Amino acid sequence: MTSTPATLERREILRLAVPAFLALVAEPLFLLADSAIVGHLGTTPLAGLGVASAVLLTAAGVFVFLAYGTTSVVARQLGAGSTRGAISAGIDGLWLSVGLGVVTAVVVAVTAPWLCGRFGATSEVVEQAATYLRISAAGIPGMLVVLAVTGVLRGLQDTRTPLVASVAGFGLNVVLNFFFVFGLHWGIAGSAWGTVIAQTGMAAGLVVVVIRKALAASARLRLHAGGLMRAAVGGIPLLVRTLALRAVLLVTTAAAARYGDATLAGHQIAQTVWTFLAFSLDALAIAAQALTGAALGRGDTEGARRTARTMTRWGVRAGVVTGVVLLAASPVIGLAFTSDRSVVDAAAGAFVVIALTQWLAGYVFVVDGVLMGAGDTVWLAVAMVAAALVWVPALLWAARGGTALPGGFGHDLAGLWVWFGVGFMALRAVGLWFRFRGDGWAVTGATR
Repeated sequence: MTSTPATLERREILRLAVPAFLALVAEPLFLLADSAIVGHLGTTPLAGLGVASAVLLTAAGVFVFLAYGTTSVVARQLGAGSTRGAISAGIDGLWLSVGLGVVTAVVVAVTAPWLCGRFGATSEVVEQAATYLRISAAGIPGMLVVLAVTGVLRGLQDTRTPLVASVAGFGLNVVLNFFFVFGLHWGIAGSAWGTVIAQTGMAAGLVVVVIRKALAASARLRLHAGGLMRAAVGGIPLLVRTLALRAVLLVTTAAAARYGDATLAGHQIAQTVWTFLAFSLDALAIAAQALTGAALGRGDTEGARRTARTMTRWGVRAGVVTGVVLLAASPVIGLAFTSDRSVVDAAAGAFVVIALTQWLAGYVFVVDGVLMGAGDTVWLAVAMVAAALVWVPALLWAARGGTALPGGFGHDLAGLWVWFGVGFMALRAVGLWFRFRGDGWAVTGATR
């Protein structure tokens, strides 16, 4: 029986999305494992981890273009029939990740106490946060290399290798964290060291894979100044976009700190779960990047649009499903992280809001992936900055002096997540929808 184009399309999406989903679920498990282990040390270390994680994820997350931008460039070259050109472009991104990683690690390690002190948390929390952040800075080069190499492999339509690396890295992370924290009694520092070692090991394994692919395709491995510059300049719009997003997340964490340590600790749990779900939904966004880039690279505009529409529908449905599951589990999830009832109750209120807005997140993440795959990065940057400029001042005004936020029904953290999950995500959705409905993003060719 001959498969229809729609059936083949679904199979191709699933071929990329399922391994990507499993890999992306494994990635935030690093933070989930850290949070679960550190949470059993007490509320203060858990709150400290919340502050340190916000800084660390920002320091690494601003360079997410190393993955997303590389995926688009590599996929277009592959769609145009140039495997050698695709891998060479990926190598440029890899070299860029090494340089950015070393510089960022030094800056974060030196300024760790100052950075952690900007959140307004208690001195005890800041001390725990600074300890974790100073050590974790050593893992930043590995984190950025993993981003770059993963982008190369996704662009080459290979989402299985990142899955293997993520599962291996998560397993090693859990073992080392337990041993260092509970075996050697290193406290929060042990959790940081376990994560650093696991992340660096993942990076080394993935680099070996890309080197082998480069040798097989006769692609260059040496540093190329022109290619490095193109990778850096091409990543600027996505860097701006990510900086705006990280600013929103940092402001959200700072707002949570205004309501006390229990609320801040609950926010750390809620944000960890939200990140976990975001990565889950991002599996479709990754498939969207790879397939959209390849389709436009070979000049198939209609194929790119058809696949994008399919994945957008799937994104909304996946958001509904994950939301229902989270809503059912919301009263008890916090117990996996801490025995402090005030923290568990604060997190439970946030989980309800997150669950009810997952369908919107599914739409936002998938359309974001389509436009990234198309290389429409300038629009993404402008739309994200515009949303942040509207939302951040509004939140800071509403949360001034620890005032209860509207929409939380008396629960401070639930109110904060109403502002984020409904307000900010809706602003993002409007900007993405406006662009997606038009024709400006669907530019064909090996390069945009």
